[in-house]
Amino acid sequence: MKKNLAIMVVAVLALGLCVPYVLAQASGTVKGVCKDPQGNPIADGVVVYTNLDNGQKYALKTNKKGEYFSLGLTPGKYNVVLYKNADDQKAGKELYHTNGFPVTLDENTLDFDLKKQSEEQAKGVGLTPEQLKQQQEQQAKQQKETNTVKSLNEKLNAAKTAADAGDFDTAIASLTEANQVDPSRDLIWFKLGDYYRLSANKQTDPAEKQKRLASAVDSYQKAIQLRTATPDKDAAKQASNLAAYYNNMAEAYAKANKTDDAVKTYELAAQAEPSAAAQYYFNMGAVLTNAGKVDNAVAAFDKVIATDPNRADAYYWKGVNMIGKATLQGDKMVAPPGTAEAFQKYLELQPTGTYAEPAKQMLSSIGASVESSYGKKKATKK
Repeated sequence: MKKNLAIMVVAVLALGLCVPYVLAQASGTVKGVCKDPQGNPIADGVVVYTNLDNGQKYALKTNKKGEYFSLGLTPGKYNVVLYKNADDQKAGKELYHTNGFPVTLDENTLDFDLKKQSEEQAKGVGLTPEQLKQQQEQQAKQQKETNTVKSLNEKLNAAKTAADAGDFDTAIASLTEANQVDPSRDLIWFKLGDYYRLSANKQTDPAEKQKRLASAVDSYQKAIQLRTATPDKDAAKQASNLAAYYNNMAEAYAKANKTDDAVKTYELAAQAEPSAAAQYYFNMGAVLTNAGKVDNAVAAFDKVIATDPNRADAYYWKGVNMIGKATLQGDKMVAPPGTAEAFQKYLELQPTGTYAEPAKQMLSSIGASVESSYGKKKATKK
């Protein structure tokens, strides 16, 4: 009986010794080195193995040498994705992936050499016929875009050279050709609008001048449509471009004596780029001043002041418009309330500015004193 018990104990021990060996053989080991497109190790990267049979995931972090290692993966096929870091993993921004990688009971090595893999992809290595076709189509598309951009830049440069020499007709012809190559570039339409607008100044025939200004407006409108339809990812750049298009279109309207259209368009410029609204409202005020629309001009300069209280010339031109409404009471000129304050504020901000002397003369004409600080009178010298 004791002999039989001993045999059973030995048998059980033998089975027990076999269990770790069986368990050890039930999983595989994975390792590899990850390098970026420059050949540098990807430190703190994340390699995620996803079992295609059961969906189980293993997220493995790389060390400073770009190495990763793990025991205990169930044999089978895996999709493997490399991420630059844990944040990119959460965002789903992968660097590279491999589908159907087999993990066996042995040691399994999967390296990520992005430089080598990029070169191989460029040659079509490892791609299916459909993937290769897509790659070739993409490369052809990129090459076409490169050639188009090169051609357009050449025409832009030729147009600028001609315009700088005062030859706006050649500049217009060059950009018209550019639009025939590709009519979807807002910058080309914008510059074409500029050259039509500038060329209008040189026309002696009023009808031709109006025609060119109308062409300028049409070109700016096309540029605005294209820029609005395909906004720039940089919001600040988008705002600046749109505002510039509106501003120059407003100037074309003003030169065509379409003051109301000019005012509406300057307002659109200010709305497109609020950070530069003071300049667009100032341009609006200048157009209204030239058109003799005094009250509207004052309102425009008030908008400038509200946006930028330190814009000295806005106070001056507000005062000029207001003094235009002055009346004579006997032999004394009486200006609307706020006129003297406008000139005094200008002098406070620009005591030796371009309009300092005219401002003092305006103040003198309405019997107001010059003040060194707004609201504080300065004694006049005798």
